[in-house]
Amino acid sequence: METSTEGATRPDTGPAVPAEAVDTVVVAPPAAAPPASLSPSRASDFMQCPLLYRFRVIDRLPEKPSEAATRGTLVHAVLERLFDAPAGDRTVPRAKSLIPGQWDRLRESRPEVAELFADDPEGERLARWLTEAEALVERWFTLEDPSRLEPAERELFVEAELESGLRLRGIIDRVDVAPTGEVRIVDYKTGKAPRPEYAEGALFQMKFYALVVWRLKRVIPRRLQLVYLGSGDVLTYDPVLADLERVERKLLALWEAIRRATESGDWRPRPTKLCGWCDHQAYCPEFDGTPPPYPLPVRAPESGGTEQGRMGPD
Repeated sequence: METSTEGATRPDTGPAVPAEAVDTVVVAPPAAAPPASLSPSRASDFMQCPLLYRFRVIDRLPEKPSEAATRGTLVHAVLERLFDAPAGDRTVPRAKSLIPGQWDRLRESRPEVAELFADDPEGERLARWLTEAEALVERWFTLEDPSRLEPAERELFVEAELESGLRLRGIIDRVDVAPTGEVRIVDYKTGKAPRPEYAEGALFQMKFYALVVWRLKRVIPRRLQLVYLGSGDVLTYDPVLADLERVERKLLALWEAIRRATESGDWRPRPTKLCGWCDHQAYCPEFDGTPPPYPLPVRAPESGGTEQGRMGPD
């Protein structure tokens, strides 16, 4: 699971206001900023629907938490924290015992998730939801043996800047390093494994991470591993240099398309079956909605060749 680290800061660029006039002045919202980096989640957003990318990265429209995504966050936190215990104590009962505390921490850090069960005064739905989280945690023990694992990194933030200036960033669930120095990148998924014809899309995130690690450490990960707790499957892939070079070319082309859309303000929706789950239908032309006014300057289309865009500072 990749938690997005994307989004440029929005500095307060408004003029200073005298203290005596504060109660009569309406403070303008912070200025928007163009995209400043690319993560696997946001790259997938743009490939799925450029307008969705705009809503999330530039407009930063709020989205309601979902039970599935929040359960995934909770399970990830439990699997991360379990490795704090000695190897012999990494058991199913110990992992399950971490769930209530991690749920409390999640509600403290993200109060909006409490809204998921606001209409559940008796706590029955919450109890079922927590039981489902327990089942996912328990299934993990049938796929991997944590007593035999000593991760080199957990929830590792990685960032690398390519020669073009494009900055790639993300958070890797787990990094294992063998005594021989071989690196394995592991990602937990709380959903079900995709059908074989969709496996390449699922591996895109992992190849993205492998590219970042290669650019940072000059080491090609030996294995990429996706652990699907929802279906009990493990998908592995052993990348080679050509894989990473292809991903880099794809990301550069993607970033060029993002740069052009950012400057022109032309973010077109791309209807798919996933539209039914989108939080932004009220703003989408495909649902007779109107996007918010574009908050960035719009430039006239360039004449001649295109120039590779560069990332600005956060």
